[in-house]
Amino acid sequence: MPNVHSSAVLRVRSGQTVTIDTVSHEGILEDQGRDPVTYFGREGVDRRAILDDAVAIASGYSRTPRDFDRDGPHVVTGPVFVEGARPGDVLRIDTLEVVPRVPYGVVSSRHGKGALGITPDGSAPAGIGLAEVMPPAATDGRATGDPMHYGNVSTFVAIENGRGVLPFGDRRASFPLRPFMGMMGVAFSRDDDLTAASANSIPPTLGGGNIDIRLLGAGSTLYLPVFAEGALFYVGDPHMAMGDGEAALTAMEGSLRGTFRLTVCRPGDGDAPSVAFSYPFGETADSWIPIGLSDPDGSVGGQSGDLNVAMRRAVVNALDFLVDDRGMDRATAYAYLSAAADFTVSQVVDRTVGVHGQIYKEGFA
Repeated sequence: MPNVHSSAVLRVRSGQTVTIDTVSHEGILEDQGRDPVTYFGREGVDRRAILDDAVAIASGYSRTPRDFDRDGPHVVTGPVFVEGARPGDVLRIDTLEVVPRVPYGVVSSRHGKGALGITPDGSAPAGIGLAEVMPPAATDGRATGDPMHYGNVSTFVAIENGRGVLPFGDRRASFPLRPFMGMMGVAFSRDDDLTAASANSIPPTLGGGNIDIRLLGAGSTLYLPVFAEGALFYVGDPHMAMGDGEAALTAMEGSLRGTFRLTVCRPGDGDAPSVAFSYPFGETADSWIPIGLSDPDGSVGGQSGDLNVAMRRAVVNALDFLVDDRGMDRATAYAYLSAAADFTVSQVVDRTVGVHGQIYKEGFA
């Protein structure tokens, strides 16, 4: 993931748009054979529907040594230097369009990860029994050291008539596509080492990254505090559909083309919510989206996966927004949130877990 020392691959002026072709990591990872032509070919995908850039990344990556067990899996694209952005500003990211590049996706469940993943000592996580772990504990082959024998489960999902389709037995279940970028961020890590814990792509940080909030699709806005000259915007982890919580580890993941307008907001100008100068904050046409993360400091020294912490931070950020930006007194704002706002688990799978709220604009018309 880019750090504050990274070199930009593109420069834009504030207010300009950029279109980025992202590549999903699904189908190119070590436990899938690192060969998307063979992997997707087994699912009946024609070679012409397999992206050449995915093939090139799978076969030619050599930037840093790969450790499948420790490294982030994501293919991150960027960074983009936004002229005029400097630490203390906010980068406003308007997602204008998100469209699939391929007619399929993958949902993966991997041992030791996900809402029901087994713990490092081989026991069940709190609240469930060992027989309820997913994937089943008996299929855990990580001791082999060969990712192809880990027993991880990747489920292929075809797109038909704008919906994802999952066959089971002689029946099928379908769901609507809601494409969005699971990862939109600005450079946050100050470590020169691209393999440092603070630069891992899995946990989200104060610079955004792998926040995984499904509301942040086309028509949405994400505000991020800036930590580096030019902000150094990047995207990745393209999702075609995701349920709140992202229980199994991944969403329906597949490569997307996204178009974004990148705008610098300065303190005191009123162009960004006040919370956004210190913490990620979202917005749609219908709602403001305060965000809470359990451990947003770059994940140095381990992560906290405590949803209570994430919830409290989301509520505090919501209160600060209502007080500082909408003029409510704090006691009234607290009452309003309890009566009228929704707080939802964003994801429980990215080491640093997340909760996001929705404060509905119609109540303030």
